[in-house]
Amino acid sequence: MFKNGMYFGDAALYELIRKLGGQWNDAKERPIVCLLPAKENPNLYWAIPVGNWEHRDEKAKARIMSYLESDTRHIRSCFYHLGKTTTKSIFFISDVIPITDKYIAREYLGYNSQIYIIKNKHLIAELERKLKRILSYEAVKKNYFRQHITDIKTYLLQELE
Repeated sequence: MFKNGMYFGDAALYELIRKLGGQWNDAKERPIVCLLPAKENPNLYWAIPVGNWEHRDEKAKARIMSYLESDTRHIRSCFYHLGKTTTKSIFFISDVIPITDKYIAREYLGYNSQIYIIKNKHLIAELERKLKRILSYEAVKKNYFRQHITDIKTYLLQELE
């Protein structure tokens, strides 16, 4: 995996999430951005699902905007981020999952038919800032988020040993 590279997760990863008690009900094949390697093992990355902003109806856009406009002191302000990949994209930061190469199905390709790697420094900085807040919150309140981040991380770290 490349840092800031975009991929598609394998169905086995989403099955694993459910097997470990987490929720993953997204039926869409959604790209993920592998943003940061985990401190515990450089072969484990924190991956954020990404969606197309224009595929949202006005009600969904208004709901997401209410999170984005939240007081930055509240964790809910870190749940989403808007930015540009190959299209105007919504980053589902609170749906972050740990991932290893084993669970990558394929690369997300850009216009040049090469793996798409996010290079916008401002976008990366904001995604990392919000992701770190989510992970800090998770460290205090284990499995707070519906996908059970802590259980998935523990399982994948054991797989890597």
